[in-house]
Amino acid sequence: MAHVLKQLLGNDHPLFTQNIMQLERAAGDVGVDVRLIADITEKAHVVLRELGLDPADSHGKEVYWALASSVKTSKAENLLKDTDYILLDFDDGVVSFNLLDVIENAHHELSYEDRTVAHGLRRLRAEIIRRYAEHDRTDNELVHKLAEEIGLKPSHDEGHPAMDTEQHDEQTTKPRVLAIGDIFTDAFIKLRDDSARIDVDEDGTKRMSLPYGAKLAYDHEDTVRSVGPSPNASVSMSRLGIKVDLEAWVGDDQPGKEALEHLIDERVGTDLMVTQPNIKTSYWYVLWYKADRTMLVKSEDYDYHFVAPEEEPQWIYLSYIGENSWPLHEELISYLQEHPNVKLVFQPGTYHFQWGIDKLRELYKHSYLVVMNREEAMSVTGKGYDSIRDLANGLHDLGPHVVVITDGPNGSYASYDFKLVTIPNYPDPAPPLDRTGAGDAFASTIVAALAMGETMDTALTWAPINSMSVVQELGAQKGLLSLDKLKKYLASAPEDYKLTDVTE
Repeated sequence: MAHVLKQLLGNDHPLFTQNIMQLERAAGDVGVDVRLIADITEKAHVVLRELGLDPADSHGKEVYWALASSVKTSKAENLLKDTDYILLDFDDGVVSFNLLDVIENAHHELSYEDRTVAHGLRRLRAEIIRRYAEHDRTDNELVHKLAEEIGLKPSHDEGHPAMDTEQHDEQTTKPRVLAIGDIFTDAFIKLRDDSARIDVDEDGTKRMSLPYGAKLAYDHEDTVRSVGPSPNASVSMSRLGIKVDLEAWVGDDQPGKEALEHLIDERVGTDLMVTQPNIKTSYWYVLWYKADRTMLVKSEDYDYHFVAPEEEPQWIYLSYIGENSWPLHEELISYLQEHPNVKLVFQPGTYHFQWGIDKLRELYKHSYLVVMNREEAMSVTGKGYDSIRDLANGLHDLGPHVVVITDGPNGSYASYDFKLVTIPNYPDPAPPLDRTGAGDAFASTIVAALAMGETMDTALTWAPINSMSVVQELGAQKGLLSLDKLKKYLASAPEDYKLTDVTE
């Protein structure tokens, strides 16, 4: 069956058949490749029948347009929920049943000749590697060596979540988290070092100054799509092995379609996403100066209402959301009252702080864990800057069982189980490129660890590692780690990277 896989992948490497046969021998000649081809055929035929097509009498172009039509009728996500690696070879070419390929082909109205199958190819490469790597009789190192020789691990797949063969646990067995919050596109405008300066007010507030009325040359612009505290957290938790759904709001425009495509590609559930007609997807501008940034934000005026999930999640993660979202918060509080086993993680955003304690008292009361920085904790509690213990106790008084307070270069603090501890930042391997999303990576990694059943002590050692990795890349998601890579960093941590008690 190696020739069938070779045809589906369009792989003309001279060693392809030989290496697949060698993998088969390593697995004890049990027909891993035969089983894979059978699964591909079976899954594809199920979809064809659902589309009203005869598997024995359909050609590629007919199947392609039927799949595209399923996107326009909103049936595609349910129809193709289990076909990530499914490709079918017809007389007139290979067709991908990968949901992301189908969405891209439909949204861009590509002709059959110009169709994309790239995501399906990537998933099939990963599936071949996974099936042999997970077999009891094969040596994992040998599998990856043989796969790399025949182009099953191309450089453009490296780091892609589909190629992390250790992250393919059955979705039903994973812990489940629902993340709620706004999603938007970030346009990074990289300022030249000589175009701005940082001034400090008498109260210590830092301000970025630009010459008024001038025409300033900038270095370059980068656009990063599908971001925001909750989307960032969703991708973070998904890469760590959590089953996560995102409830966010987009418009019926191209950035909204791209946001959904990105989430699907990152294995984030989109069933609770809301596409609102005749409105734009939120778009932010980021003035990027050296390693820090100032954000110009504008959330579109969505009709915010809480969409309750069909299946109760173990955790709900709430972060930045638009100014007119108060009805959603009231509905969420009612949901938490009716589902007392659900743990709420609250990472407040701009408008949460503006609303103040009185308006949010019930939400804090229902929170299991809150995460915010030291200045934000002062604002919420009214306590002074000098005592972390007073800040933590002030937040506990509002209701949360676990309190986490980040403190920039000084590391982070956490109060739980009647103790107050601190963890330093994980050492940066190089100067930070961009600090966007470091806090989201930190908070979401704690939640992922707790959802997996790890202790809070362990969660606090994981979180700074993901933050460190994120700031080495542009944008909030590119540097997010798989669990395996995170643990490798942990294994090589310096001796002073450990929890210590705060004795103030």
